[in-house]
Amino acid sequence: MHIAVIGTGYVGLVTGACFAEFGVDVICVDVDAAKLKRLTAGEMPIYEPGLEQMVTKNMQSGRLRFTTDIKEAVEQALVIFLAVGTPPNADGSPNLSFVEAAARSVAEHMNGYKVIVTKSTVPIGTGEHIRKLIREGQKSQLHFGIVSNPEFLREGAAINDFMRPDRVVIGSRDEEAIAIMRDLYRPLYLIEAPFVVTSLEAAELTKYAANAFLATKISFINEIANMCESIGCDVHDVAKAIGMDKRIGSKFLHPGPGFGGSCFPKDTQALASVARDFGCDSLIVDAVIEVNRRQRQAMLPKIEKLVGTLEGKTIAVLGLAFKPETNDMRESPAIDIIKGLLKSGATVRAYDPVAMAEAAEVLPDVVYSDDEYAAVTDADALVFVTEWNQFRALDMSRVRDLMRSPSIADLRNIYEPEHMRELGFKYVGIGR
Repeated sequence: MHIAVIGTGYVGLVTGACFAEFGVDVICVDVDAAKLKRLTAGEMPIYEPGLEQMVTKNMQSGRLRFTTDIKEAVEQALVIFLAVGTPPNADGSPNLSFVEAAARSVAEHMNGYKVIVTKSTVPIGTGEHIRKLIREGQKSQLHFGIVSNPEFLREGAAINDFMRPDRVVIGSRDEEAIAIMRDLYRPLYLIEAPFVVTSLEAAELTKYAANAFLATKISFINEIANMCESIGCDVHDVAKAIGMDKRIGSKFLHPGPGFGGSCFPKDTQALASVARDFGCDSLIVDAVIEVNRRQRQAMLPKIEKLVGTLEGKTIAVLGLAFKPETNDMRESPAIDIIKGLLKSGATVRAYDPVAMAEAAEVLPDVVYSDDEYAAVTDADALVFVTEWNQFRALDMSRVRDLMRSPSIADLRNIYEPEHMRELGFKYVGIGR
């Protein structure tokens, strides 16, 4: 089978590489010729463990190609994935201009039956909107199918999530398209991956609902953490106890400075926008968004509590990406925290294993260090923002001796408060 993937961002590139790994012939299309040139040379535009090796392997085998020629890609493909960006508008609703442009291009170059699949996260009704655009844009009336096939990829674990998914959702009312999608995903039958076949609208809503629910768990445990601080108990004990309830589960019950990234902030706002469009309330989702906003705002006072006035102080920040194993800075809590520190007159020295180049684009006034120990040298406080594995076992005695004032704001609860205080640190965490 030949497929095309329009868009070589995070979702498109992972999708194309993984289908090629299954043995499918894949053409990835993008308008950015310079980006495709780098990809063809083996240079990845994103950091994702294992992706570079998979892309290189499948390019060498001839199963994966990159092109700016959408006509060639559409004509050769039976299945065409739309994996372009859907950035938020000012009101939080998704901007569909890239999706619409891709659909029109597909319509212009169709030469036979095609299955057009939305992989991008799109609002409810987009599938039928794409159907209308393609019908209107075709040079001659050709039969085609429309499918919603939302992605559930976690940055830092995307390849495993694609190869061993919790579920595959196929939304369509076209039986021929559904059969082709089942055939395309046939390698997953061997590992008995669950399939959910449903309507276009239900599949579109599923992605928003899943991300909103996970974001709800994060905001919920952050509220509980704030209660724990006031009460004087440890949120880790509470999270562990409630996580043992199989109806609740332990995942995403980790307090911190709030959620970020390319999905949760955008998708919760989009779901609230969808609710408004359909005349529905979104009280829980609205509260999740507000709790997350307040959680970010609460981080600066924690640091000020350690060092007093921030004017003239040097603050070391470890971790810049919104989560470990990615260089994605989109909506990272580090951005708001560091901007607040700088606005208060502090100097910020930062280190992240992979995201410093991306961070420098949005935080140009930060001093970027070569490693963790260079960042903490002569610092008045150390702030952990992202829980990279290499931060979990630092030589904390060495860190203490390098700092001007041994103070830690551990916004990911990486270290045990009692042990840090025994080493001579002033220490604050989240809900501890």
